[in-house]
Amino acid sequence: MVTPVLRTKIVKKRTKRFIRHQSDRYDKLKPSWRKPKGIDNRVRRRFKGQFLMPSIGYGSNKKTRHVLPDGFLKFVVNNVQELEVLMMSNRRYAAEIAHSVSARKRKLIVERAQQLNIKLTNGTARVRSEENE
Repeated sequence: MVTPVLRTKIVKKRTKRFIRHQSDRYDKLKPSWRKPKGIDNRVRRRFKGQFLMPSIGYGSNKKTRHVLPDGFLKFVVNNVQELEVLMMSNRRYAAEIAHSVSARKRKLIVERAQQLNIKLTNGTARVRSEENE
């Protein structure tokens, strides 16, 4: 089993999503964030007790940004040749087989990843058992 080269603790400053002002009041307003632009808007003016607005201060630590919970960074792979790129950095990056790759090519990628000792995030996807074939 491949272990990551370093495991720094991932700290999220905020895990809840920022929701749009008055999206709880009207169905026509979806909860996905939109910045309020009104001159009298309470949220834009940051009144106490209102929804919080996203700002740069909520950003993640540069060292842990885009890091998966197991300590690896994700690298999308479309074929076996792209998997070879990770040969020397298999303790920093984990491969993820692209959505568009067929089941036949997936099998080849999974076999090669085991040989190169590369972690796959979705190695069991679209793999049928031997008894069904």
